Amino acid sequence: MGVAGTQKNEQMKTKPTSPWAWIPSLYFAEGLPYVAVMTISVIMYKKLGISNTDIALYTSWLYLPWVIKPFWSPFVDALKTKRWWITIMQLLVGAGLAGIAFTIPTTHFFQTTLAIFWLVAFSSATHDIAADGFYMLALDVKDQALYVGIRSTFYRVATIAGQGLLVILAGELETHTKSISMAWSITFYVLAGLFIAFYLYHSYILPKPKSDAENVTKKEVKVVLSEFISTFSSFFSKKQAGIAILFMLLYRLPEAQLVKLINPFLLDPLNKGGLGLSTAEVGIVYGTVGILGLTIGGIIGGICASKGGLQKWLWPMAWSISLTCITFVFLAFVQPQSLIIINACVFVEQFGYGFGFTAYMLYLIYYAKGEHKTSHYAICTAFMALGMMLPGMFAGWLQDHIGYRYFFIWVMICCAATIAVCAFVKIDPEYGKKSEEEIK
Repeated sequence: MGVAGTQKNEQMKTKPTSPWAWIPSLYFAEGLPYVAVMTISVIMYKKLGISNTDIALYTSWLYLPWVIKPFWSPFVDALKTKRWWITIMQLLVGAGLAGIAFTIPTTHFFQTTLAIFWLVAFSSATHDIAADGFYMLALDVKDQALYVGIRSTFYRVATIAGQGLLVILAGELETHTKSISMAWSITFYVLAGLFIAFYLYHSYILPKPKSDAENVTKKEVKVVLSEFISTFSSFFSKKQAGIAILFMLLYRLPEAQLVKLINPFLLDPLNKGGLGLSTAEVGIVYGTVGILGLTIGGIIGGICASKGGLQKWLWPMAWSISLTCITFVFLAFVQPQSLIIINACVFVEQFGYGFGFTAYMLYLIYYAKGEHKTSHYAICTAFMALGMMLPGMFAGWLQDHIGYRYFFIWVMICCAATIAVCAFVKIDPEYGKKSEEEIK
């Protein structure tokens, strides 16, 4: 019995961890900090009385860690395992969120929380690098393909939980505590507690693949830097590099400005040109219905692109991401009080964005293919973040000066940039299509 028991214990120890035990929670944990930094912060600052100019300018700077992420990703590879980076970053994110919760009721909360948000953003961007790398090391090629839909789904669930459930929670707490700062402080304590739980769970459950330890490079720092510079320069020497970068920066120019003012517009009272929704209602309208529209649009976009290819669907998707912005022009001029109408407009705009965004992501993959495709794709995502960061910085100032109505008209005018860059990109007509055998 003793020998049999020992063998059984050894088998239990060597039994591989099911991907279902860690992929959903890992990608849920990857999505939440991004939502907290980019969306929840905007709603919180608006409720705490910060101007649209300051909100858009300073929260846009929070994109910076994702912009410069490729510059330190080689060092994540060179130092420690991906598993180590994942757990430590989750602990740091949890500590940062607790710091935000602690400083919200203080006098200089805006400056303090912004500084901590930046540290959370840096930790989150590093967590993204480690999590995506760990996914490829812990799974074989077959399982990577099998679970790619699961990781995307739970990242999207995190978006709904953050923009929807957490914002609804904050709205309910505002009503019951009669203190906005206390309500948001409690909300961030809840979020911090969740990340401490993620740290404890993943420290135990994440597998320890040999490839993770073996992947830690023994190269000197100067060698790592030399290889990075070589890879970086090869990115800019590709065909149509200038056009590709313009596409990455300008395709989402309207949305980059719109996204910073959607929540302030929904929250501002009617006499300031907004729709006067409560915090909880914003959690439902934008954080739930809007995300559903975004998700459905993305799914349909993927199906269409797989049947006709990127070149065929580029123009319909570009027009989709552009024309649906007109729903906010309608909302700004009419200022309807019906939640059904507001939800329908937000759903349409987010559906159009999700459908049109498919072409953008496919183009990034298309441009990155070839040697160094992983590193080149990371650089593409840096330009993607920069394309959201720069326009968003002045969007609040512009809106404060011309009002919501003319601001949304300006967003529609910026759609011309989206259409213009599409006219110059060259794409292989067969790229993105499924073969006849795959369709069958």
